[in-house]
This record gives sequence, C-alpha cells and structure tokens, in this order.
Amino acid sequence: MFTKKSIRRNFLIQLIFSSATLILIFSSLLYFYIERSIYDDKINELTHYAQNIVNDKSVYQTNEEMFSGSLFSLSVEIIHLKEKNIQLNVYEKTEKKHTQLTIIYPFQTSTNSYLKLTKDITPTKQLLNKILRYIFIINIAGFLLVIIYAITLSKMLIVPITTLSKKLSNMNEHLMRPIKTQELPMEFEPLGETINRLISRIQNFVKYQKELFIGTAHELKTPLAVIKLKNQVTLIKKRTPEEYIEALKVTNKTIDEMNVIVSNILNIGRQEGAQLDKPTEVDIIQILKQKADDFKLLAVNEQKELKIDLQPNGYMALLQVSLLNQIIQNFLQNALKFTPKGKSVTLRSRQDDFGLLIEVIDEGCGIDDAVDLFAPFKRQGNKSGVGLGLFLAKSAADALGARISIKNRTDGVDGTVASLGLNSQLSCIIKKQ
Repeated sequence: MFTKKSIRRNFLIQLIFSSATLILIFSSLLYFYIERSIYDDKINELTHYAQNIVNDKSVYQTNEEMFSGSLFSLSVEIIHLKEKNIQLNVYEKTEKKHTQLTIIYPFQTSTNSYLKLTKDITPTKQLLNKILRYIFIINIAGFLLVIIYAITLSKMLIVPITTLSKKLSNMNEHLMRPIKTQELPMEFEPLGETINRLISRIQNFVKYQKELFIGTAHELKTPLAVIKLKNQVTLIKKRTPEEYIEALKVTNKTIDEMNVIVSNILNIGRQEGAQLDKPTEVDIIQILKQKADDFKLLAVNEQKELKIDLQPNGYMALLQVSLLNQIIQNFLQNALKFTPKGKSVTLRSRQDDFGLLIEVIDEGCGIDDAVDLFAPFKRQGNKSGVGLGLFLAKSAADALGARISIKNRTDGVDGTVASLGLNSQLSCIIKKQ
C-alpha cells in the first residue's frame, strides 16, 4: 500500500512533516512568549521595588496586591560601582538548584551608588520547566493525532482514485462500462469524463475493427468467387483466343477492384501510424485554402462549382496535419462525387462554442439517416467506392479529439452537410490583420 511510488505515501510524509514542523514552531513561540512574559513581570516587580526605595516610599504598599507575599524572598543591597550612568542591568544566576534574578538600579548618581535587588525565582523557574514538559507532552500527543488524521485523510482522498483503478482494472474489450462521473468528487469529474471518452473510443474502435475484418473478408470473397467462376466457365470448353483474352480482361478488372480494397486497408494502417506523429502548430485556414485550390480545378473539370467561405482569417491549432488533410479530402471528394453537373459544393468554416467548425455542403442525393456511414464498407448511392473513406475520416477525427458528423441539409435543398469540429482547447485564434 505504501510503496516507493505511492501517492498516498508521499502525501502522508509531506502532511506529517509539515504538520510536525508547524506544531514545533507554534509550541516554541508559545513557550518563549510565556517565558518572556513571566520574566518581564518579575523584572517589572523588582524595578517597582527599586523605584519605591529611591523615592523614599515603602517597598510594600497594601494597595498593590500583585506584590503581596513577595518580600520574603527579596534581598536589597547598596553597592558602589566605578561605572557611571548605568540605567538598569538585569542578570540571572543559578546555584544549587536555586535561581535568583538580580537587577542593578541607580540610587545616588553623585556617589555612584546603586541598588542591588535580588529575588529568588526558583518557583517561577520550576513553573516554566513544568510548562515546558506539558508543552512537550502536548506536542507528542498532537503529533500522534496528526499521524492518525493524515492516515484517515489520505485514505479518504485516495478513495476516488482507488475506485477508478478497480473499475479500469476489471475492464477488457468485452466488458467496458462508462464511469458514473456524478458519483465522483468535483475535482475528479474531468478525469472521469476523459476516461469515458477514451472508453467510448475504444468501444467504437473494437466495433469497427470487427466490422472491418468481416467486411474485408466479404469484399474479397466476392471477387475471388467471380474470378473462380469465370475461370471454370472458360475451362468448360475450348474457346477462341479472343474469348480467352476477354475472360482475362474480366479477371484483371476484378483483381483491380481487389487491389483497391487492399489499398484502402493499407491506408487504415498508415493512418494509425499517423496518429502517433508529433503534432505541429499550423494555421487551419491556410490548409483549407490550399485544399480548396487543389479541388477547384477538379470541380471545374467536372462542370461543378466549388464555393469558399472561410472565417476567421486565421486559426492556429496543434495537431497532426496528415489526419486533418485526410478528413477534408474525403469530405470534398464525396461532395464532388455525388453533386450533379451544374451544381455547387461549399467549403466553409466559422467559430462556435466548441472551437472551429468546418463544413462541406453539397447538392447531391442526400443520405439515409438510419445507416451508419462511418462503419467500414458502408456505401450509399450509385457511385463506385469501397466504403472505407468515412471510416478513415471518423478514425482520424477521434485521434484529433474532434467532432465529425454527416447529415442531410435542412434548408430545403437536397444534399448533405459533412462537419468537422476542432476543439478550441487544442487551438488558438490568430488575430485578424
């Protein structure tokens, strides 16, 4: 429980050390304050006696109850010193377990005579020693209480971490449950939400990986079956060279389709490697402008129009550029693919509460909202494709900590809106020039 790397152990050591230091400092200050106060009272008492003697007054006056009974241990002498103008001199002397406090007070300055008042303060010294012992005992008791308090407090503070550790240690790809953040202390809620997002991403990853494997097997099995069937038909009877050539062309076409599937699967592996690349600080708006310039020629060649509306003028972000390029490229490719000739595609960006929202709006046929287009090998419409583009885009967006969605337009025009939301926590806005 208290290993070298234990958070609780380090917390206990720091809390006990700081509390013990605080107790020691406070106790020392308290004792020195009590000692100084008592000694000041005794010095003031002797000074008062000396003043009464110098002023030809009675040493003991009945209205001064604070000195009652103190004259029995008082000794008064008149001494002559060579030094002049000694205002007040105080010293303490201990002999045979008796402590005496002495003051030298001016009596007659013309003859250099001084009063020497000596008082036995042994009871006072014993009282101070007793107070010191009591403070020492209280310090020991306080230190023990601090240890108990530190252990209890550290155990209480470590409970949320222990709870999270137990829940995470019992998880695997088949048993993943989100953490109930409302049951965690306020300070641990952001951690719980982060873990829940990670769990959701792992669940989606496992789900899509299974679908990817199943889809890959299915997609490859179909062209292989076609190739085999064509070859069997070709071998049934003797054919002309032209017929053999035609059969080989069909086989090559099917193989090309298989190569496209394999290339897309390889892109998934490359993308997972790109997720580990070091993020760089880039201007997102400049990247979008470059992509727009690349696809403008393609749009014109297909007799379509690419409109651009990018706001703000600049937006800095720390991310993997290759992942962002993959998402934007997929959005624009799909938009141009499904948009008929004479229609337009719009690339726009704007700020929102989440960060920077990037949208690609087309005038195509729309989508079926019931279909999860981000799953592998999901296709819609009558256009060719493997069905891995949006799957790759979703994986890249998850790696960037971004939001991705695709939905039908709601402005009365047929088409879709593909959206990418970049988190402002990883971004910063460039001021407009």
